[in-house]
Amino acid sequence: MMLGYARVSTSDDQSTTAQVRALREAGCERVFEETASGGRWDRPELQRLLDHLRPGDTLVTWKLDRLSRSLRDALTVMERVEAAGAGFRSLTEAIDTSTPGGRMMMHMVAAFAEFERGLIRERTSAGLRQARAEGRVGGRRRKLDARQRAEIVESVVSGRRTAADMARLYGVSQATVSRVVADARSG
Repeated sequence: MMLGYARVSTSDDQSTTAQVRALREAGCERVFEETASGGRWDRPELQRLLDHLRPGDTLVTWKLDRLSRSLRDALTVMERVEAAGAGFRSLTEAIDTSTPGGRMMMHMVAAFAEFERGLIRERTSAGLRQARAEGRVGGRRRKLDARQRAEIVESVVSGRRTAADMARLYGVSQATVSRVVADARSG
């Protein structure tokens, strides 16, 4: 039986549709779909697929990096595939682990996938460092400016208004108002 695995990253607004179509056209009888980072091992659908493998089955992916972005994880997956008596096939890279050349090619492509992941991590870190050096910080902008925060603190602490009143006035949650007041009291 040919079992397909389709994965898209969590950070992008992607769909597994094209992968699933290619896997079905390649003859996969069942396709396991997942939205998860390729750098993580705790992917439930991948684990379910690996548990489902039987001797003679073939795990098929559209591309090797859909299976894993880590050489170590790719090799771990391949060990589990081999232990189940199954094979692996990648449609894009034309890797088929039933041949010695296919096994060698799988190792090379997995190494390049890990290298690419390292480059992405490096570029992201460099971009964040540059942004910090320019005085920018990540995350969502504050809903309340300094003047609004001061007014909330003064109104709630003096008892003139309740936290609920101030939350409705500024369109924030009561938890936000409580945090603003707590921050003012502690700092």
